[in-house]
Amino acid sequence: MKRKSIIIYVIILAASATFLFLGNRWASDDVDMGEDIYAQTFYSAVVTEIVDRGEVDDFGFFFSYIIFNARITQGERRGEYVEAEQAFFEILAQDEREVQVGNRVLLFYDDWSSEYIFANFVRINYIVILGIAFLALVILFGRMKGFNAIVALGFTCMAIFLVFIPAILSGRNIYVLTIIICIYAIVSTLLMVLGFNRKALSSMLGCFCGVLLAGALMFLMDMILGLTGAADQEMRMLLFLPTENPINLSAIIFAGIILGAVGGIMDVSMSIASALWEVKETGGVSDFKILLKSGITIGRDILGAQISTLVLAYIGSSISLILLITAHSTSHTELFNMEMILIEFLRALIGSFGMLLAIPMTAGICGWLYTAIKDDDEPDTTAEPDSTAEFAKHMSPSD
Repeated sequence: MKRKSIIIYVIILAASATFLFLGNRWASDDVDMGEDIYAQTFYSAVVTEIVDRGEVDDFGFFFSYIIFNARITQGERRGEYVEAEQAFFEILAQDEREVQVGNRVLLFYDDWSSEYIFANFVRINYIVILGIAFLALVILFGRMKGFNAIVALGFTCMAIFLVFIPAILSGRNIYVLTIIICIYAIVSTLLMVLGFNRKALSSMLGCFCGVLLAGALMFLMDMILGLTGAADQEMRMLLFLPTENPINLSAIIFAGIILGAVGGIMDVSMSIASALWEVKETGGVSDFKILLKSGITIGRDILGAQISTLVLAYIGSSISLILLITAHSTSHTELFNMEMILIEFLRALIGSFGMLLAIPMTAGICGWLYTAIKDDDEPDTTAEPDSTAEFAKHMSPSD
């Protein structure tokens, strides 16, 4: 990296971190959830011994149980040995796994019975290992760009958990929050991955256009359809949170759909901007109409795959819900008019509309910026040695 590029990269990181720090302080300022009388204390533990097994028929409800000893491995009771119970109810036990010596488990303490109850197996360790392997491969394959992509993803996730969620719980306007987080995610991600240059600027402007259309369409459809937001049990439970102002469930749906669409729209915009830059630099094309036409052609190919990816991702994440509703629905008319099904349709359609607009807008903006502005020594914080170009110097035309 050039010295100027490094300075700009550090400024981008510092600005992103500052946003998270100040945003978290602002978002958490009024968060007061009060005391949760249903709160439970959980403990990580390792099973050391199976003590007993048995079966009980309690007024027609049949269940089996396992009594085991475990050593607590975290918290103020670390090192203590406790006796706990794992219960299996007949109707739910077909795929349940029995605890064995050496298993890492999660226990909670039941104040009513003064007993430790098995809550779940500790599985996150394996996910962490898989995640580390994935990050290593991304960096190995993508080198500096892969590293920057991981850093950008980390900042975006932190923005959601440190700013967006606390701000909702403190009663802030969810629509405004969604716009702020989208802008932050787009700007920070594209600047870190593409660098401070015309590619990043073109991608940002094209992405903003796509997200703007998606937001406007979602807001319009919300008014037309009259969505209540109380589509499932989890959404309805939000109404009972001890917040000063009730959470706007319709706004939660808006936020979920728009935040879900940003990733796809950003991907389309970034791909077109990068491809057209290569067309300009490698092919020597500096005509606006040619770049615009090339961008739209590239966008058509990207669009088909992206729409399929978006739709299948939403179907895959909701497959259990679709199965349950379909099995208990006696009418297709009723099925397709249920709010939870309509929301899934909206997720796919709104995101697709956003990507559709982002393609011509990004192509047009790239065509203008790449041709109207004279080439200069643009800092590129993600610059890497172009081994292909170096190799080509030593190749003859016949090769």
